[in-house]
Amino acid sequence: MRAISIALSICLGAATANGVPPDSGKIVRLSPEVDAIVPTDAKVVQVATITGGFGEGPLWMHQGYLLFSDIPGNAIRKLSPDGKLSVFRKPSGYDGKDAPPGAYVGANGLTLDKQGRLIVCEQGNRRVTRLEKDGKVTVLADHYEGKRFSSPNDVVVKSDGSVYFTDPPHGLAKEDDDPAKELKFNGVYRVAGGKVQLLTTALTRPNGIAFTPDEKYLYVGNSSAQRRMWMRFEVQPDGGLANGKIFVDVNSSPEEGVPDGMKVDKKGNIYATAPGGLWVMTPEGKHIGTIVLPSAPSNCNWGDRDGKTLYITTGAGVFRVRLNIEGVRP
Repeated sequence: MRAISIALSICLGAATANGVPPDSGKIVRLSPEVDAIVPTDAKVVQVATITGGFGEGPLWMHQGYLLFSDIPGNAIRKLSPDGKLSVFRKPSGYDGKDAPPGAYVGANGLTLDKQGRLIVCEQGNRRVTRLEKDGKVTVLADHYEGKRFSSPNDVVVKSDGSVYFTDPPHGLAKEDDDPAKELKFNGVYRVAGGKVQLLTTALTRPNGIAFTPDEKYLYVGNSSAQRRMWMRFEVQPDGGLANGKIFVDVNSSPEEGVPDGMKVDKKGNIYATAPGGLWVMTPEGKHIGTIVLPSAPSNCNWGDRDGKTLYITTGAGVFRVRLNIEGVRP
């Protein structure tokens, strides 16, 4: 569909008569192990409602507010602690006048570099950029070996400042068959020292991406309905990847949904969009719980001052749940 503006309304602070926000989802506990991570009285609370679109790329800013991508609206939205919603940046991922019909052109994944500057996956512009403190935009990567990327999707920054991102064809109207697609494969890339390095083409639809807390491994989700799984790669001293193996395979799951965005906490537990909701997994890949939401989750990230609130974006809105463990965040 053509990118269009969407209407959003805020329910941050919406409460029952006793002042307690209403539940907006549920937590399915598959193992007692999850109780150490998700408090037994934890509630899933909706903090923003999205009508006619879907959110992505939630990111807590050091200044104390949440950003998230409004992909159909080609905007990055700002959600303040008082519940006010405003436009942080528009256009966010496509600077042209007419988006190709059926393409998803708005910004997708967001993160911060080590200087607190915003890193943006601009799907429609087919590039990864950095928003400087003065408002100027620096292009970090838009080509590989002379060919344009398809639609950069999600991004993470390593402690040494190098930028890792995924490039599936989801932003193109016909995906792999789109005439605008220039690269024959869908890859995971690294940007360091101004150079773009192809790390792997092992995934047909590389999507969510996250390091383990010690950065020894990199997880990448595959968002293909025919190959639903996460891979784990060993991170080499030079920043490259090796020995990629299937970490968790969910092809046999009867529920709808594919691996999309993902994050980890400081103890190495994994929070990943998956069939049936947002899965909570141990560092060994054991599925111990699911955060079930009104619609399929797209991504998640840590927020609030202590980093123990998990914010989750979906097609219906933005949700949050308080946890016991601090997350790994930029």
